[in-house]
Amino acid sequence: MSAAQAEEAAPRTSLADIIGSADRADERFRVVVPDAWMQGRTAYGGLTAALALQGAIERTPDLPPLRSAQIAFIGPLAGTIEVKTETLRRGRLASYVQADVHSDAGLGLRATFLFMNAFQSSVDYNQGSAPPVPSPDEAAPAVRRNGNFFTSNFEYRHALPISERGTPAFLRWTRLEERDGLHPMVEILAVGDALPPAAMPLFEKPGPVSSLTWLVNLLTDKPATRDGWWLLRSGSDYARHGCSSQTMLIWNADGEPVASGMQSVALFG
Repeated sequence: MSAAQAEEAAPRTSLADIIGSADRADERFRVVVPDAWMQGRTAYGGLTAALALQGAIERTPDLPPLRSAQIAFIGPLAGTIEVKTETLRRGRLASYVQADVHSDAGLGLRATFLFMNAFQSSVDYNQGSAPPVPSPDEAAPAVRRNGNFFTSNFEYRHALPISERGTPAFLRWTRLEERDGLHPMVEILAVGDALPPAAMPLFEKPGPVSSLTWLVNLLTDKPATRDGWWLLRSGSDYARHGCSSQTMLIWNADGEPVASGMQSVALFG
């Protein structure tokens, strides 16, 4: 068996496994990040954001549905990480919870989560239908890295036309390989950052990138899809002086909008 085959055959630690193994003593939420969830010297941002949300949900009972998340990727997170949460406000309709994620290197992520109940409004407007794309069964598989890189935990399929693949955008069907037992909102954060930065097709040669901030707005209080597939799009409208601004969208397998967002990305290439 080759080294690549051995890596592929090695048992995978799912996100649900990581959450299930958490040390919850002394009002803390502490886990060890497996090598297969790393992206270079830090854990995959979608993983740490999802763990921050899991900690917030566990520490603050009876929260309304998640409506928005503001996430700052402050520094590297690896090895044993700890989630600390604080309720900033608990109102009649909305609640704000802050979650900080630390490792031995210090504070690595800070998230502010807004949880809010739906309420009646005269406004009903939606221009967020998914673009026409091949179904996940028809779409061609996208290349993914094996071994000690977070993409080994996902399955990707192309949805962007070949003619547009040199533009600063990605459009792919994406799903977690193992997703049973996850809170639906935790799954969305875990999946939502799984595409490469949109500006990468503009690189003259490969170079490192780093997500700096991420804003996610949830467009439904009950995200659900078929067979685990989510359609993810990221597109950069500005990339200059080492920084890219990109918009991000998520639809379910029926083309219904699930989440929208923006991200700031540092480009070192």
